[in-house]
Amino acid sequence: MTSRAILKLKRVYEKPAPDDGYRVLVDRLWPRGETHEAADADVWLKEIGPTNELRKWFGHDPAKFDEFKQRYVAELDDNPAVDELQKILDEHPVVTLLFGAKNTEDNQAVVLQQYMEARQK
Repeated sequence: MTSRAILKLKRVYEKPAPDDGYRVLVDRLWPRGETHEAADADVWLKEIGPTNELRKWFGHDPAKFDEFKQRYVAELDDNPAVDELQKILDEHPVVTLLFGAKNTEDNQAVVLQQYMEARQK
């Protein structure tokens, strides 16, 4: 059974809010300058982030985002951490994916949100 959890996105540097629900950090690397206390993540699911090779290739270049998205989705298709995230979605009505990227539109958390929402349909 798949859930109908509400899946939100938020920069890890933003202040936690009560309506964030269960907070999942989805970056492979811990966000620069952020303390564990300030991040207030319930879990750090670093294995779900893009591989180091893909992350370095992308380099947060918006011009590469479409190809990055295709490559990252291909990685997610074979990533066991997707099942871990699905279990979290099944157990919590609201889940916020935390990410460190400055660009809030062209980043891996956006791709992951779309990927997981497509699995819930």
